[in-house]
Amino acid sequence: MAKNKKKLKIIPLGGLGEIGKNITAFEYGEDIIVIDCGLAFPEDEMLGIDLVIPDVSYLVKNKDKVKGFVITHGHEDHIGALPYVLRDINVPVFGTKLTLGLIQYKLEEHGMINDVVLQNVMQGQTIELGAFRVEFIRSTHSIADSVAVAVHTPVGVVVHTSDFKIDYTPIEGEPMDFARLAELGKNGVLLLMCDSTNVERPGYTMSERTVGDTFEEIFMNARSRILVATFASNVHRVQQVINASVKFGRKVAICGRSMVNVVKVAMNLGYLNVPEGVIVDIDNIDKCPADRLVIITTGSQGEPMSALSRMAASEHKKVEIVPGDLVIISANPIPGNEKFVSKVINDLFKRGAEVIYEALADIHVSGHACQEELKLIHSLVKPKFFLPVHGEYRHLKQHANLAHRLGMPMDRIFIMDIGKVLELTEDSAKLNGNVASGKVLVDGLGVGDVGNIVLRDRKHLSQDGLIVVVITLEGESGNVVAGPDIISRGFVYVRESENLMEEVKDVTKQALIKCEEKKKNDWASKKNIIKDTLRDYLYEKTKRKPMILPIIMEV
Repeated sequence: MAKNKKKLKIIPLGGLGEIGKNITAFEYGEDIIVIDCGLAFPEDEMLGIDLVIPDVSYLVKNKDKVKGFVITHGHEDHIGALPYVLRDINVPVFGTKLTLGLIQYKLEEHGMINDVVLQNVMQGQTIELGAFRVEFIRSTHSIADSVAVAVHTPVGVVVHTSDFKIDYTPIEGEPMDFARLAELGKNGVLLLMCDSTNVERPGYTMSERTVGDTFEEIFMNARSRILVATFASNVHRVQQVINASVKFGRKVAICGRSMVNVVKVAMNLGYLNVPEGVIVDIDNIDKCPADRLVIITTGSQGEPMSALSRMAASEHKKVEIVPGDLVIISANPIPGNEKFVSKVINDLFKRGAEVIYEALADIHVSGHACQEELKLIHSLVKPKFFLPVHGEYRHLKQHANLAHRLGMPMDRIFIMDIGKVLELTEDSAKLNGNVASGKVLVDGLGVGDVGNIVLRDRKHLSQDGLIVVVITLEGESGNVVAGPDIISRGFVYVRESENLMEEVKDVTKQALIKCEEKKKNDWASKKNIIKDTLRDYLYEKTKRKPMILPIIMEV
């Protein structure tokens, strides 16, 4: 029998060497499926950027082959880029009920809900997409309705865990389907792709239930109003806050746009159990005694515009922090957000609130697996090859080492970059070539119109400011009719630097004389000579390098 000549290509377009922006393409012959389609949040040096989405030009180029998007769960770093990507590649989106509920909400905001086909899939179900059979396997994570996927391809089975933790006592539903993973492992798995986010932590991630116990303890002893900040998407955490509130006779108000949205979607779909009359409108919280009220809010990451940050800065329209308030920050700072979070904690203390945060009590557990849980998955799935995913380079490297310690030969482990292509046959795997990949920046309504050059200019302006030199010349003779006028923004305060401004005018005039002598009368040369002369002069005088914009007008 002739061996199958076609190869399975696995192409990560995001989520490797970075946290967030998870998206992977599987290609076989004329068929492509895409697992997840997430966004990342901008780094500090991306001035003014709102979101970062993956570069999907490879998928756009091959959009006739794309059969669908398979979404593992409803976190932003797995669904956030869908509204942008579906504009160019409009194919069906498959996911579980809550995941689709959150995607639907996103698409409504973007006015696209009528253009996209959303297909609801149950945990345990298998769907056919071209050459692929995609099986949805029950999983546990910090959002309800999560799945891992097994992609059955003509060359073998690929298991992708997506984000997961092992929780034997989840808040809702059953634990991860270990029996199915073991069965797949027994029948032979070609490749395992596994979450690396928490690979540096030894031991196990605590069960989500431990947080509920801590909440009950805190609520039992609290004599004032309680505010709980957490991730909007963590429906189980919100459920436990509601449970503790009900137990101790408190009403609950919901604050923060994304929290209001998620709670609404989760209640409609039956993922949040809230007894009648427990939720009160945020506008009516004054009517409720402080020791009978809990406010659930967004802003656990200290994001500058979030509800909690605005409360801490006394800028929130509806909630004023008063001395005695108890604020629980039920989340870990995402790497890079530590400064924001500690600023919010400081501001809350200044307002007289008591703050309980992760360093003080077990009020947060991670949604990602630690080392012992990862070992269990490797031991159950027993893959032939291994590709660590979801993490910065160091996480991928540590996960590769962990797999090696469990007996996997190093030449069967692939630490990949986004855009690289992994080609698999029934018994071989190798890296072969790459495709276009990278970051597309979203700023306001502009998608991809701000690139490195614009960011470089923004950085330059933010660090050194701007000087504009306006000169009016007479068309015939080239003589200066008016100016030079100097406008400075973010460089020096003009009123206190009149001498410097006068000198800048003189230097500009000299530069124009230099142009005359060198017979350089075209505008481009004049602008360049003015720019160079001024740059050298200002650096010598101030040791700063502002952006210099000469404007020449002709009369």
